[in-house]
Amino acid sequence: MEKDYITGAEALMRSLENQGVSTIFGYPGGSIMPAFDALYDHRHKLDHVLVRHEQGAAHAAQGYARVSGKVGVCLVTSGPGATNTITGIADAMIDSTPIVVIAGQVGTAFLGTDAFQEVDLVGITQPISKWSYQIRRAEDVAWAVARAFYIARSGRPGPVVLDFAKNAQTEKTHHEAMTVDFIRSYVPVPDTDPTSIEEAACLINHARRPLVLVGQGVELAGAQEELRAFIEKADMPAARTLLGLSALPTDHPLNKGMLGMHGNLGPNVNTNKCDVLIAVGMRFDDRVTGSLATYAKQAKIIHFDIDPAEVNKNVKVDVAVLGDCKRTLAEVTRLLDENHHTEWLDSFAEYEALEEERVIRPELYPAGKELSMGEVVRAVSDATNGDAILVTDVGQNQMMGARYFRFTRERGFVSSGGLGTMGFCLPAAIGATFGDTSRTVCAVMGDGGLQMCIQELGTIMERRSPVKIICLNNNYLGNVRQWQAMFFGHRYSFTPMLNPDYTKIAEGYGIPSRRVADREELAAAIDEMLATDGPFLLEACVEEEGNVMPMVPPGGSVNQMLLEC
Repeated sequence: MEKDYITGAEALMRSLENQGVSTIFGYPGGSIMPAFDALYDHRHKLDHVLVRHEQGAAHAAQGYARVSGKVGVCLVTSGPGATNTITGIADAMIDSTPIVVIAGQVGTAFLGTDAFQEVDLVGITQPISKWSYQIRRAEDVAWAVARAFYIARSGRPGPVVLDFAKNAQTEKTHHEAMTVDFIRSYVPVPDTDPTSIEEAACLINHARRPLVLVGQGVELAGAQEELRAFIEKADMPAARTLLGLSALPTDHPLNKGMLGMHGNLGPNVNTNKCDVLIAVGMRFDDRVTGSLATYAKQAKIIHFDIDPAEVNKNVKVDVAVLGDCKRTLAEVTRLLDENHHTEWLDSFAEYEALEEERVIRPELYPAGKELSMGEVVRAVSDATNGDAILVTDVGQNQMMGARYFRFTRERGFVSSGGLGTMGFCLPAAIGATFGDTSRTVCAVMGDGGLQMCIQELGTIMERRSPVKIICLNNNYLGNVRQWQAMFFGHRYSFTPMLNPDYTKIAEGYGIPSRRVADREELAAAIDEMLATDGPFLLEACVEEEGNVMPMVPPGGSVNQMLLEC
């Protein structure tokens, strides 16, 4: 096959198309201008979404990747354009989100001279990416792009950074489409020890009180069906991590709720009562385990994971089942006995009743006149029949969304887990609308998080992205205020917020909006939001000092949850 003689910028566009890319989130600038010029001729195949800040590009690519299962793509310029994506790259790394960030760079002749908008992007991003590479020659473009996408999406997914020198964009090269499915010394999926399959099955078959912890790895592997078969055959209760929420339907009879600091009482308490703890695609994050000194010391622990680095990192395990859990779960399931753990399953009922009485009912049906955060979230969930994609920001809105939104389908929850990035929600929700056009995208955020990336309302305006924005406005940085109330003697140091009129801001962007403070108006306001074509901003004025309960206090044990502030 004869190779085309084209510029490196054109080679980039053809390489992206060869990878099946259809959507790019980006912002042009000097050092990436040749690439944007080439993109002009590929507009019919590559839909470029012009964000209003490069951080928004990275988060939008994350939202796109999380709901579509594809690799999200960013295209930005050098210097501040590149460094503005750093938060999104770090967020994608810790949350295992496949994105490729392509950033312009000064020409190779200027490298190391402190040229205008030069920054060592490779050096900055190596610790927070799966791979970071500088393209210095046009002839390396096809190879680098093929390698980048393979690394980003294979094994445990994550971000890849390509630093694209300007001369490499303008120089010409003989181009041929390229794919990569093997890299020497890179092992995306480790071999599974057959003995570990047998040992895991034996432990589970002899367990009297097994508990399954479901992480995002189940969704990344597309192993939802295998998970259900696994827990149903052995009749095992399961609880989900924050990012694993939609891996198991909320109403599944074996689903016992959410784990962690603001999780449900039953699975947290029973973590320290089970005899076999089975972790599937989760990494024993500190917000899940609480104090490691008291975490599940009575249990034998089985860990299914694709990343060997996660095994024994935080919690020492008895059996490590390495590999893709879509395969390993099925292999263990074949060896399981059909079982019934009726007494163990019934033990969750006591905690469910207590939590219902002390926490859930007061939150969903508050006695006061003010709206609560939980009742707003549940009302939106009910109005969408739990079929919507929920994107949250970070803080109380995130925990209320996780606790009171109901999920019926996979890839239904998008949030910043490990990094806890305020401002994530709005741009990630934009990306989600491009990643899955068939589902309603509800973006729940607080008044603080909305202002972190509020400029992305401009992207929504331009693209008419159908994001349903629900701002839970309590005039505080609510999560920090809650900690100040509980652990710092109510000393509210710089957490009260003087907020703008969000409906007027929405009006300026041509986005329909409504403010609601009365319970009697809530249902109608949500109906109006969902009935409106395109975007909508619903500002819900909620109780100013509402708290997310129950709570494992910082450094506390998971079985010692506080039920009230």
